[in-house]
Amino acid sequence: MQPKFRIRQLTVALAAAAMVGAIAPAAAKTGFTISSPTVKDGATLTLEQVFKGFGCEGKNVSPALEWKGAPKDTKSFAVTVYDPDAPTGSGWWHWVMFNIPADVSKLEADAGNPGAGKAPKGAVQSRTDFGAPGFGGACPPEGSKKKPHRYIFTVYALKVDKLDLDANASGALVGYMINANKLGKASFTARYGR
Repeated sequence: MQPKFRIRQLTVALAAAAMVGAIAPAAAKTGFTISSPTVKDGATLTLEQVFKGFGCEGKNVSPALEWKGAPKDTKSFAVTVYDPDAPTGSGWWHWVMFNIPADVSKLEADAGNPGAGKAPKGAVQSRTDFGAPGFGGACPPEGSKKKPHRYIFTVYALKVDKLDLDANASGALVGYMINANKLGKASFTARYGR
């Protein structure tokens, strides 16, 4: 290969990369996104979102969540919080909520508390790996401060009005049904170690 040809290839590649970089932020702004006014992507969870029990002394309050840009044919939403770093071999489901109506685009803080009455009408919160429905906050093993666990907050846009499941469904079963019916998803990740 001639040196001039290599320089030309490199110039074209750099120009293409610059164009993709210029287009990508615009595409991200118009896509399906999820955010929280209290938990930022990449941030450390506070005691507000830490579990109370299993040796943890948090407040166990699910954060407020907001989403926008869902696919146009969305008929319902599901929200999950999952820790892939839990020492179980299969991760840990911290929150599973589904059958959220398509006209809902946010959850209030503490919507994950089944007794608070803040979940959208018709939404179902099923069993987490703590053994009960509702939000179960972060509670990694002691000694995880140097390598904090990741907590992935995800909203799924679904092509069905309802998943035919109830509050006894496991996170894995709900995850299977979500993936079989999803039109799109949006996520952010927070961290926590102790």
